[in-house]
Amino acid sequence: MAQPAPAAAITHRLVPSPAGRIHVVEQGSGPLVLLVHGFPESWYSWRRQLPVLAAAGYRAVALDVRGYGRSSKPTDVAAYRMLELVEDNVAVVHALGERTAVIVGHDWGATIAANSALVRPEVFRAVGLLSVPYAPRGGPRPGEVFARMGGEEEFYVSYFQEPGRAEAEIEPDVRGWLAGFYAALSAGTMPPAGAPDPHFVSRGGRLRDRFPAGRLPAWLDGDDLDVYAAEFERTGLTGALNRYRNMDRDWEDLAGIDGAPVTQPSLFAGGALDASTTWMADAIAAYPATLPGLMSSHVLDGCGHWIQQERPDEVNEILTGWLAALPA
Repeated sequence: MAQPAPAAAITHRLVPSPAGRIHVVEQGSGPLVLLVHGFPESWYSWRRQLPVLAAAGYRAVALDVRGYGRSSKPTDVAAYRMLELVEDNVAVVHALGERTAVIVGHDWGATIAANSALVRPEVFRAVGLLSVPYAPRGGPRPGEVFARMGGEEEFYVSYFQEPGRAEAEIEPDVRGWLAGFYAALSAGTMPPAGAPDPHFVSRGGRLRDRFPAGRLPAWLDGDDLDVYAAEFERTGLTGALNRYRNMDRDWEDLAGIDGAPVTQPSLFAGGALDASTTWMADAIAAYPATLPGLMSSHVLDGCGHWIQQERPDEVNEILTGWLAALPA
């Protein structure tokens, strides 16, 4: 009896980029699909997508965004502005010997993916967005908007702005902080309706004061948590947090594409229990204008923020179906 073909091996490599180096994890061969993670994650958040995409005939490549994992970590806060991250993605595509790629992002990675498609459409021929809907650049300066949110409380994006402040909360117990943050935004462990919202900080308090205690979400076992914790214990959180510290710079840098739609073939998938989906319901409703190339849109019932880890089988089916339907 013929034996099934062995699964393609996973390959780690470092490739040059404007950041210095980007760590990529590759599996499979075929059309390139670039996978971009969010906060506070790493390439490892795509561990359940890489083999499935490879088996479906794609060259699946997950990267560590600059500031994370084995990628370079510039010291200048401004080095984490959106345009720099877009150019890292372009550099990865070219370093892999390709001219074009499909780009898929989760959380901050979704925003990075959308802007990569906007700024470098000749490189990124299609874009998939997970958890964070696309909303065109526009409106008031983001820092001013976030500062007004929450009333007597402080929105987490504002809390992250001052260098060193969030780090002082996280660094003494990186593993415990990550466990609480992941649980706070996961189906099954997020605080119940009416409980204090973990996206906000009481004046003088800490973000972790509202995290669930002592419970890991179903998608995250102790070994997975150890992988994430080990990376951030080694690198610190500053590079990851610096992404939030560039939102006003991004608003200035991207003024030339104010209101621009993403016209490439696109995909959106979010969790019904994710605040990103519910708070940005108007952005999803605007997709006929803002994502005119949208091929499919999905909101998964009973799913939180970490969609490709919480519901890997459904997300893999969505991704492979969409990729197969893309124009050649």
